Amino acid sequence: MKNIAKTATIKEGVIIGENVTIEDNVYIDYGAIIKDNVHIKEGTFVGAQCILGEYLADFLDDKVNKKHPLVIGKNSVIRSKTIIYGDCVIGDYFQSGHRVTIREKSMIGHHTRIGTLSDIQGYCEIGNYVSLHSNVHIGQTAKIADFVWIYPYVILTNDPTPPSETMTGVTVDKFAVIATNVTVLPGVHIGADALVGAGATVTRDVGEGRIVVGNPAKDVGEVTKIKNKETGEDAYPWRYHFDRGMPWKGIGYDEWNKNN
Repeated sequence: MKNIAKTATIKEGVIIGENVTIEDNVYIDYGAIIKDNVHIKEGTFVGAQCILGEYLADFLDDKVNKKHPLVIGKNSVIRSKTIIYGDCVIGDYFQSGHRVTIREKSMIGHHTRIGTLSDIQGYCEIGNYVSLHSNVHIGQTAKIADFVWIYPYVILTNDPTPPSETMTGVTVDKFAVIATNVTVLPGVHIGADALVGAGATVTRDVGEGRIVVGNPAKDVGEVTKIKNKETGEDAYPWRYHFDRGMPWKGIGYDEWNKNN
C-alpha cells in the first residue's frame, strides 16, 4: 500500500516500496529509493539518489525486509546520496548534507543539521537545534542534548577496550561546543556549556562551563573568561551572543526561555 499525496513531486527513476506515506508538497528527486515502511511528512525535500528506510542487518538472514519504520519530519531537507536506515525517527526541519549516513535506532530532534559525509552509527539520541558539521563520526549509544555544536572531524567513540562487545557512548549536555578534530573517548560526559578546544583528546569527564584543551585534554578555566577576538566582548555562554538559526533570534535567549 502506498499513500502518496497528489501535491507530492516524484521525479524520474524514484523507487517507492510498500507501506509508504508521502505527504503534501514533498519533493523526491531523481533516482531516490524509498523502501518499505517510510513516512515522509509534508514539505520535505529528498535529494537525488538518497536511500530512505535502508535495510537493517536482519534482512541479510533471509532477504526479507522486516518492519522497521522510518519517520522523516516536516519541512526537512535531505541532500543527495544520504542514507537513512529503518527504525529511526527524524524531527521536523531536519537538514542533512550530502552522503550522510544515519544508522538504525537513531532518534533526532527538530531543527537539527548533520553535515556532509557525517556518520551516525545508530542507537543514538540527538536533540533539537544540534549542529554537526561535515565529517563527524558519532559512535553507537551516544547522547547529544539540545543546542550542541560539533565541528568537522570530531569522533565520539564508544568501545573502552577495542575490540569488544561493550558499547559505552559519549554524553554531551546542552549548549556544549566541541571544536574541530577532537576525539572523545568512550563513556566521557561533557557538561553543559563546556568548550572542547580544537585537536583535543578527551579522556575524562568535562565539567559544566569548563574549557578543556590538549592531548590528553586538561581543564584550563571557565568559558566565561573567553573574549571575542575581534570585539573584546564576552563570547560565552554563546547563547547570549549568537542567535543565527536559533529560536531566540531577535528577542534574546532570556526572553525566549521565559516561555520554553
